This record gives sequence, C-alpha cells and structure tokens, in this order.
Amino acid sequence: MDVLIYTNTGCSACHAAKKFFAEHNISFVEKSLADDPSARDELIAMGFRAVPVIRVGNETMLGFSAPRLRKMLGV
Repeated sequence: MDVLIYTNTGCSACHAAKKFFAEHNISFVEKSLADDPSARDELIAMGFRAVPVIRVGNETMLGFSAPRLRKMLGV
C-alpha cells in the first residue's frame, strides 16, 4: 500500500504522524514543503493549504488522527 505524507518544518501533527508510521513499521514517502517547492503546488492542486496531508492508496486525510489512520491502513 502506498503511503504519502506532505509535511512542513515545525509541524507537531506531522511529527506525530511520522512517529505513528515508525511505531507500526509502515514505510512512507515524505514530501516536505520546506525542502520541495513543487510539493506545495501539489498540495494546492489537491485543494489543501495545510499539513499534514496523508494519502493512503486513494484515501486522503488532512491532519493526524491515529484512529482514522489505523482504519485507512487496516492496522
């Protein structure tokens, strides 16, 4: 299952989501708005202006909710 997270520097919810992935041994691709200017354009094109945005397969979540992420991931 493909997992993608859009993050930014100093985002506590982004940090919590990445910690969740590590604790559950879930590999993910991170796109940092601070490091990759095109990531911001991608986010805006999807209709978002805040982070984290987490995509699991075809599902997208704004923010971080462990229960919702567990459901999306099936863990």
